[in-house]
Amino acid sequence: MKDKNKNLFDLSQKFIPGGVNSPVRAFSSVGGTPIFFKKGLGARLWDENNKEYIDYINSWGPMILGHAHPEVIKAVQEGAKNSLSFGAPTSKELDMAEMLVKLVPSMEQVRLVSSGTEATMSAIRVARGFTSRDRIVKFEGCYHGHADSLLVKAGSGALTFGQPSSAGVPKDLAKHTHTLAFNDTEVLKKCFREMGDDIACVIIEPIVGNMNLILPDVQFLKTLRQLCTQYGAVLIFDEVMTGFRVALGGAQELYGVIPDMTTLGKIIGGGLPVGAFGGRKDIMQKLAPLGPVYQAGTLSGNPVAVAAGLKTLELIQKPNFYHKLSLVTKNLVDGMIEAAGKKSVEFSARSMGGMFGLYFRESPPNSFDEIMDSDRTKFNKFFHSMLEQGIYFGPSAFEAGFVSAAHTEKDIKETIDASYKAFESLNE
Repeated sequence: MKDKNKNLFDLSQKFIPGGVNSPVRAFSSVGGTPIFFKKGLGARLWDENNKEYIDYINSWGPMILGHAHPEVIKAVQEGAKNSLSFGAPTSKELDMAEMLVKLVPSMEQVRLVSSGTEATMSAIRVARGFTSRDRIVKFEGCYHGHADSLLVKAGSGALTFGQPSSAGVPKDLAKHTHTLAFNDTEVLKKCFREMGDDIACVIIEPIVGNMNLILPDVQFLKTLRQLCTQYGAVLIFDEVMTGFRVALGGAQELYGVIPDMTTLGKIIGGGLPVGAFGGRKDIMQKLAPLGPVYQAGTLSGNPVAVAAGLKTLELIQKPNFYHKLSLVTKNLVDGMIEAAGKKSVEFSARSMGGMFGLYFRESPPNSFDEIMDSDRTKFNKFFHSMLEQGIYFGPSAFEAGFVSAAHTEKDIKETIDASYKAFESLNE
């Protein structure tokens, strides 16, 4: 049978660098040919060969309701009838702003943009403008998009390719970014003692999803909050991934630690390109046209994307939505841990809300160094065995997985059954 995926990938490499429009899609970490998909429905995907998969990437998080949810599709169709873009204010973007301010504890005002990268880049610019300081602090393995200042020991694809920093980032710019170890409270305190008065902001994934799923030590987050307050630095929670994915109010609701600013993306677009950044009113009012910090975007608040996001946010507020999502995700994780144990494979896993992490190590990691210590060779073999059986996980040992409300008990059972075979293959 002719492999359409391979043919498309071969052709793509002639016109697109690496054959893909985002590096982690290239399968460079796990080897093999990336899958070209043509259809998604609920928890399932179909590739160009018409092979069916259970999807645990969910477009890297946005498809919390599953693919092609009928109410979201209807909202997009209705929105598109009136025009695809205006480049001017609409009532729908006001509706979105009001909903975000209502649901996200830290947000008093919010501005919509077109991507998570744009949101984090803009939030940092506002923080620098607000504090009149240059230095920013981030954490090893946390990925905040591909803005220059943030590609210093970044996660996601940057880890996959063994490049914690990117070429093309000027040294004069990178020198303003200071990188610390995630979950290391003593190093955090030392950093603030030495340079606290120069720090414009600290940006962090409160639950990390870009070096696989890493949970925070709550005291670490609380200390970070206290130090930012003490030294006048702006604390930014990057909840592009965790916002509306681990809880309705995000990680900040779960842990009761409220940042000064929050960045959002993924779920708030329902699968279409939307991002947002917001926070305290006194900080946000530094933005033009009120203040001196400039930020603009032709497609910001795009009406069709906002329509998809609004409908998604409406549906996830139904009673018990997160309880059910968390339970399904936990059942997946628990079943795979049991399967690995029966096949005598060193393996651990955990979940939070609709996110999960799979690790080929004895216990779940809590830091960059620990995730780097996992067995990536075993992960790669496991990944391909699952893929052959129609189970689609992220093609990297450094990516979290995602469950949607469309995943059924049957989907979870199929996945666990497939994992028995995959774990067994690791002993061959």
